[in-house]
Order: sequence, then C-alpha cells, then structure tokens
Amino acid sequence: MTKKSTRTAYVVALIAIVVLLAVLGTMYKDVETGFTGTCWALLPPVVAIALALISKEVYSSLFMGCLVGALLYTQFSPWDAIVQLVGGDYGIVTTVADSYNMGIIAFLVMLGIIVDLMNKGGGSEAFGRWAKGSVKTRCGAQLMTMLLGCLIFIDDYFNCLTVGAVMRPVTESHKISRAKLAYVIDATAAPVCMIAPVSSWAAAVSGYVQSDNVNGIEMFIKQIPYNYYCLLTLLMIVTISVLNIDYGPMLKHEYNAQVKGDLFTTPERPFAGDDEYEKPANGKSSVADLLLPVIVLIVVCIIGLIYSGGYFDPEAGDAYHSVVEAFSNADAATGLSIGALIGLVFTFVYFWVRRSISFEKSFESVPNGFIQMVSPILILSFAWTLCAFTRYGLDSESFVVGALAGMESLKKFLPAVIFIIGAFIGFATGTSWGTIGIMAPIVVSVFNYDVEPTLCVIGLAAACAGGVCGDHCSPISDTTIMASAGAHCYHLNHVFTQLPYAMTVAAVSFVSFIIAGLLQNVVICLIIACALMIGTLLVIRAITQKQHAEMLNEIKAVK
Repeated sequence: MTKKSTRTAYVVALIAIVVLLAVLGTMYKDVETGFTGTCWALLPPVVAIALALISKEVYSSLFMGCLVGALLYTQFSPWDAIVQLVGGDYGIVTTVADSYNMGIIAFLVMLGIIVDLMNKGGGSEAFGRWAKGSVKTRCGAQLMTMLLGCLIFIDDYFNCLTVGAVMRPVTESHKISRAKLAYVIDATAAPVCMIAPVSSWAAAVSGYVQSDNVNGIEMFIKQIPYNYYCLLTLLMIVTISVLNIDYGPMLKHEYNAQVKGDLFTTPERPFAGDDEYEKPANGKSSVADLLLPVIVLIVVCIIGLIYSGGYFDPEAGDAYHSVVEAFSNADAATGLSIGALIGLVFTFVYFWVRRSISFEKSFESVPNGFIQMVSPILILSFAWTLCAFTRYGLDSESFVVGALAGMESLKKFLPAVIFIIGAFIGFATGTSWGTIGIMAPIVVSVFNYDVEPTLCVIGLAAACAGGVCGDHCSPISDTTIMASAGAHCYHLNHVFTQLPYAMTVAAVSFVSFIIAGLLQNVVICLIIACALMIGTLLVIRAITQKQHAEMLNEIKAVK
C-alpha cells in the first residue's frame, strides 16, 4: 500500500469512527448505564488495532483507542473525557502511577541499563564471537534462542528482553531477520511461562481459580497437557527451524536477510547502530561477561519473586514457606524490580573488578539504558490505559459472561468456544492475564469440578490458551511489544510477520479442543494435536515449496 493510499484509508477509518461514535452517542444518550457491560465495551481496542493495521503507526493508534474509551466511559462529555483520559479513574497518569505498572517500568529501565553495561563491558561482543564459531547453522541459532527462552521461564517481560539481548549477535551472524528473532522470542515467552508451574503466570492463574473446593496450583498443573496453543507453538518453532519452513510476510523478511543482508526489510530500524558491540577497555572479554550477569539476574529475580510472596517472612504462616505457594502469592513487579536492582549492582561491580569498563564510562549506561526503553514504556503506558478503560471502566467482563450464558447443552464443545472467545478478548485488550482473569472464574462456575473434573480442566486450559493466543496476535499486547524491543525489531513488522504463524497454531488448537472435549483423554488428544500441527506445517511447506526453491537458488548465487 502506497503512502497516499494509506493516508486515504486512515482518514476514511477516522471518519467512520467519528460517525459511529455520533450514532452511539444519540442511541445511548438517555441510557443510565451507558456502554458499560455491552459489546461496545470492546470498541476502544478494536479502534486501536484497526488504525494500527491501517497506518502501521502504533502510538497514535493506541492514543485514539484510549480517547474512544474515555468518550464511551463519560458518555461523550468532551471535557470529562479529557479529564478521564489524562488523570481520571483509568487515565494515563493514574494507570502509569499504579504501583504494579511502576514496578514493571522500573524493571525495564534497570534491565536496559544491564544490557548496555554488558555491551560496553564486552560481553555481547564475546558471546557473538563465540556463537559464530560454535553455532554453525541457522537452525541451530533458532533452536538456541528457543532453548534459552524455555530456560528463562520466570516471567515473560524478563524472558523477552534477556533472550533478545543475548541472541541478537548470534542470529545476526547467521542472517536471521529481526522479525524472525522477534517471533521466536515472543513464541517462547508467554507460552513457556503459561506451562511452567513455577512462574509469575502460574501464580496469577492459580489465584484466579483458587477456592475452598479447588486448589489453584493443582488445577494449573493439570491444565498444562491440554494447553494446546502453548504446546503446539513450541512444537511449531522446532518444526519450522528444522525443516526451514517460512511463509507469509516472514518469507520476505528472511529472503532479504539471507540474500540482501538486510535484517529489517523496512526503513524503520529501531536502535540502529546499537548492535555494533563494543570491546572492553582492557581489550579482553569472555562469554562469562555476558552469561554471569544474566545467570545472577535470573537467580536474584527468582529470590525476589518468592520474597514478594512471603517466603522469607518469619511471621507468615507455614503455607507461605513453600516455593510453590510463595510464587502463587508473588508480586511480579516488586519481585522482578528487587532482582533487577541487585543484578544491576552486581553487573556494575563485576565490570569494575574486571576493569572492562571505567567507573566514569559505566555510568553512561544509565541514560543509554533508559533511552532504549522509552519506546516500549510509551507503548505500554497507552496499552495499560486502553486495557483499564476496556476491562474496568466499561466492564467488558459482564458482556463476556452474558455471551457464554445458555450454552449448557453444548458443554463438550464449550472448551473450543471458550478458546475462541478468550483469543478474541486477548486480541482486543492486549492482555492474557486480564483475559484469563475474566475467563477462568467463568470456567470454574460453568463446569463443576466435583462432577466434571476433566472437562473443567480442559475448559481452564482453553481459557489460558485463548488468552495467550490473543495476546500473541495483538499489536497492543505488552508481551508483543517487549518481544519487538528485545529483538530490536520494528513493532508492526513483528506483528504482521507473526500473525500468520500464530493463526496457524490457533486453527489447529481450535480443532484440538473440539477433539479434547469429545474424547477427554489427555495422552490420545495430545498425540492427535501434535500430529495435526506437524501435518499442517508439511502441507504449508508443500504449498510454498516453489517460493522456497527460488529463494534458495538466489542464496546459493550470493554465496
């Protein structure tokens, strides 16, 4: 699409939105509850996503979504809408000032400083040098990225940024596009966290379904083998890496990376020049200069999470003196911030002792690390505000509860329905946690665990899988934003290239949930789901074989 046609489409979309809002304002003018609990509660994120897809510009699109949310919340009172948008109950200032969100921002800034320190201290350069000699193939580089993502299962934010920092030099040496790196990072962030019993995600989900009759952690563990979207996403990464399968917009990005040496494809090149890794002041660097700070960071983040869950509190009850229970009660923002602060201090001291970087130069990383995180922090701030208006201000949960009412007669097919609804909400709101928070209590109430334990577990897995799927596809998702930042990939490039891959897994998962509802056998259903996933990818490979052959011939000619 040309710039002129893009502008035209954007203007037409804005006019359509204004007309729709005018009609809604007239229809709901005298309705006391306004738009709360109606299908229009999902209009703000739909507007943001539609404008982002048309304009390929995320900041203004998210802002417009927030503005629409404020207008609906105030029932089209212009002054009240401005007040609410800026500093009202769910406005930008109020949302960003939330202690949890501020903790995440502090964590991101400290992580950015650590990454810049590792670059200046020679860690990134040493790891890239080692990888060029040790990882011989593109397949190996992709699988190593996935493996590292699986090992960092504590939290998805931590996963995205750490894996991106470590694997950028490795994937760059094998001419893997930034879009492909962002996909692998994103696909091993939320999916891995959702099937790891000890993670901030496990803590959140177990809290949503905890009751007198059902143990939250037990329910979470039981849903893992039925969580098809997360499991099949990991299987897909292995399959496309080993068999060299690419399709959709990703094929163009991989072609440009391998034939033209262009890792970005589009003119937008986030953090351009930041991957020119520096050598340390003493001229000596080793892989330990990158791995040791990362390992320490992982360890102290785990300690920070269980500390925030009361594990070390002498006055807490015995229940809290368990790692699992501590994770279940953990505050991810507090725990990760504590871990990041300790990890940051360690990294400073480590490079000073190593004499890799001078005392004065090391503090240049403080503003540099913050600058690297400005873009994701800005996007996150708008995304959090949009989510607040949608979920709390306009009460989208009530609409979802009503949509699921009256489906008692279709219980065996309900997991598949729950998956689709969860994916839609996750896509529209950009939050899997929020989606699961809405859907999980509904699942537990629809399926009586004492009467239908297996179907209840499958339903919970469908809710979790749907939330992750929608989050994975959504351009306003915080995890998607973090994956783009970690890979130094233009955000909308990541969104457009990832969408066909995520939709492929979603389609197979939907069929798998239908089968699971009918058979209710964990082993047989998982085998069928894996077979369907591999079979689907082989069919796609056969369809795109001609394009692949042409690309391979050009790559050979370049070599």
